[in-house]
Amino acid sequence: MITWLLANILIICGCVRRAKAKAMNGEFILSMYFHDPTREEFEACVKWLRENHFTFISINDVYRIIQQNLPLPKGAVLLTVDDGWKDNEKNIVEVANKYGVPVAIFVSTEPVEEGAYWWSYLKKAKDLKLKIPPKASLKMVPNNVRLSLINKIKRNVVLEREAMTIDQIRRISESEFITIAGHTHTHPILTNCENDQIYTELKVSKDKLQEWTGKEISFFAYPNGDYSKKEMQALHDLDYKLAFSSVPKALTLQDLKNNYCLPRFGILEGASFAENLCRMMGVWKPMMLKLSLPPFKKSPPMPVPAYSSKQPKVLVS
Repeated sequence: MITWLLANILIICGCVRRAKAKAMNGEFILSMYFHDPTREEFEACVKWLRENHFTFISINDVYRIIQQNLPLPKGAVLLTVDDGWKDNEKNIVEVANKYGVPVAIFVSTEPVEEGAYWWSYLKKAKDLKLKIPPKASLKMVPNNVRLSLINKIKRNVVLEREAMTIDQIRRISESEFITIAGHTHTHPILTNCENDQIYTELKVSKDKLQEWTGKEISFFAYPNGDYSKKEMQALHDLDYKLAFSSVPKALTLQDLKNNYCLPRFGILEGASFAENLCRMMGVWKPMMLKLSLPPFKKSPPMPVPAYSSKQPKVLVS
């Protein structure tokens, strides 16, 4: 109720209107990501953006803009989706096909093969009164520690499927409006991984998605938004072209010089449309900071720029 009220205050005060006018006249992209929205939530966002004359661009268009092979349109919007939830097909893909808007879906491959995401095993174990650490704490430990615990839980817990199947991935990849992209194999926090684990996570995911879709996998989103120079280097070495974080800011021309740390606004499932409208337009986090309220997600520090749009293959020093 409080967030709904705050969002409507921002709208009534003209913050969204001014942000829209700035987007329509500025040189930046409103890049945003969803996870597992309902059809109503996603369609409401798409319809509002269409009705307000925003220009939907694809993730391939972003790369073409970086390569200076495509001009940056005014009012540009990029829609992305993380993880690969099973309901994405009917709630995201069907809407994208209906309205003809491009969407990139970043898929973790182990959940596709096994059915569930690692944090869902934690929730189920907690429901069964098993003694386990909270999800937040497992995001802070070395990846081997997380894997060991999750594997033990898997031996005692059975979950219903919550990720898309291989057949779904193959089917939706045939849509002219959908781009399948990488999101690691097991969805670890990459900054908690050893270097060989990072390369394995990125390569296994890439290889599996390419096998399933028959298409090149060139784009990536960091699980939990966490990254450092070593992850950026691994992406470069494995021929990924772009990588997206969860830093909530508009994607500017300056940001486009750094292929492997592109920001995105997070859209929150279960929030009011008024709140998500403020999130899409980039006015939500500034207000939350002024009020000292927690933002959508903890953002990692922006690294020192290491890549150039003129020289996208320059190695990290």
